[in-house]
Amino acid sequence: MKILMVLTSHDKLGDTGHGTGFWLEEFAAPYYAFKDAGAEVTLASPKGGQPPVDPNSDAEDAQTDFTKRFKGDRAAQEALAQTVPLSGVAADGFDAIFYPGGHGPLWDLAEDADSIALIEAFAAKTRPVGAVCHAPAVFRHTKGSDGKPLVSGKKVTGFTNTEEEAVGLTGVVPFLVEDMLKANGAAYEKGADWASFVVTDGTLVTGQNPASSEEAAKRLLSLL
Repeated sequence: MKILMVLTSHDKLGDTGHGTGFWLEEFAAPYYAFKDAGAEVTLASPKGGQPPVDPNSDAEDAQTDFTKRFKGDRAAQEALAQTVPLSGVAADGFDAIFYPGGHGPLWDLAEDADSIALIEAFAAKTRPVGAVCHAPAVFRHTKGSDGKPLVSGKKVTGFTNTEEEAVGLTGVVPFLVEDMLKANGAAYEKGADWASFVVTDGTLVTGQNPASSEEAAKRLLSLL
């Protein structure tokens, strides 16, 4: 069982002067869910190397059992520091693909041609595709075999407009995940803000927010 995890390489939060990147919990919880299930995990990013961690996700009040486990895991830290460039990754050989969130994907992975091609390749072969929180941004330009947006007619979730408003970034992000998914014809669903909420439609698994990261990973595993 081989799973590809794709992280953002983008580290600037618009024009705010603040940093962003991937959300640590949304990487750590799925990573250990996959590893504990016996999966071989490959980490990739657009630029390769060490992807940027969103500083807010590394704050004391954002720590979870999974992030604490990661901070004590030298092998995992070394693997994260050596992500492979997306341009050198092919879908063949992997059983599933998973995208952790954080605001970074809104800027790079949503527009990345290599990422788009990978997702479309996995979907075409009905291999599971997972994304949590802001990572459903990766479906902005992906198409299905029918030429329609990949999420068109599918049940999906992702970071809500009200959650974005709560963190004060509605006017900073290039687009709102909820609005984009709806515009692409998705049957968007959501649970309570900040509570775990995961939707599975066929081989597509999406989680709403950081609290959804472990469950989203488990749903992906259940499809393998």
